[in-house]
Amino acid sequence: QVRVEESGGGSVQAGGSLRLTCKISPLRFDDYAVAWFRQAPSKARERVACIRRNGDPSYWIDSTEGRFTISRDDDKNTGYLRINRLKPEDTARWYCAARDGICTWDIDDYNYRGQGIQVTVSS
Repeated sequence: QVRVEESGGGSVQAGGSLRLTCKISPLRFDDYAVAWFRQAPSKARERVACIRRNGDPSYWIDSTEGRFTISRDDDKNTGYLRINRLKPEDTARWYCAARDGICTWDIDDYNYRGQGIQVTVSS
């Protein structure tokens, strides 16, 4: 049975950084695109970033500020999302997901997703 293990969330002050981790196993990880989504209280789920099987990233938000860096380590079956210069509006539950195919915008297109981890940013 495939397990999705997310970690790295927590409570931080604005301006700080976090690295979210998503380990998915057992899986032929290098066949999967990995994406991150988030959902703030009382708001719709929001797509954040995706990394293709070949390592090419796409950022769906914040593309001009460059606060997010998505990466992957296929040898460890793990995806990462580095978030710098955290803002209170980054407070949300963050989800990773993996898809056997290309990056898409809808988390429902993904084969596997985690339960989410909480990120809380105080001002």
